[in-house]
Amino acid sequence: MSLPTTALFRDDFYLSTNEAVVTAVHEDGGIELDQTCFYATSGGQPGDTGFLERADGSRIALGPAVTGATKEIIIHRPLEGEVSPIVGETVVAHIDWARRYRLMRMHTACHLLSVVCPYPITGAAVGEEDSRVDFDMTETIDKDEVTAKLMKLVEENHPIFVQWITDAELAANPGIVKSKNVRPPMGLGRVSLVCIGENSAVDSQPCGGTHVSETQEVGAIHIAKIEKKGKENRRFRIRFGMPASEA
Repeated sequence: MSLPTTALFRDDFYLSTNEAVVTAVHEDGGIELDQTCFYATSGGQPGDTGFLERADGSRIALGPAVTGATKEIIIHRPLEGEVSPIVGETVVAHIDWARRYRLMRMHTACHLLSVVCPYPITGAAVGEEDSRVDFDMTETIDKDEVTAKLMKLVEENHPIFVQWITDAELAANPGIVKSKNVRPPMGLGRVSLVCIGENSAVDSQPCGGTHVSETQEVGAIHIAKIEKKGKENRRFRIRFGMPASEA
């Protein structure tokens, strides 16, 4: 029977490696550890990739981590042809930090976009180069104007931090949830609020993803496209760098 995985990333987004004990190896090769810094695919953010380092120095390359039978279980998936560790073996987990950091910057950028565009969110997907956020809105809005407001928030370098509230506190304050279709990460007894600005002055919303510690880390971003996806739905495409006209 699977045991809950201690998700170290929840308390330290910058942790890129950790020692762990293999607690289970599935028939399909999936590996469970007692604790991990690997974020598992959820909430529109892809799971971390990387490798497990064994005592002899050999490596087991891993594809994106996923959740198991419950969200408390994180499965590390070896790439095809990789060997399997032994239950009880001690390994060192290493995430692909360059990839994770880009996803942290992008996920934070999506939060900033929800500040600039304060509409209910109907969908989102975080990518390494291109992300999307869908809003329930009918208004026409200029992408260059949105880009300028986003970069203002980035350059103001607001602090970003996590506060924890109980599931009951979230249930009593449903208005803080911006997403219409995705439930906040509940069920673990506590819910993380990602807060931006001193005393959460810029934003505060439930989110189980990983984020940078200050807005300037996001770097240059822009809205590449705004697409109409139905009468009351607009899809915003966020990309790194400045718009082509300014590059």
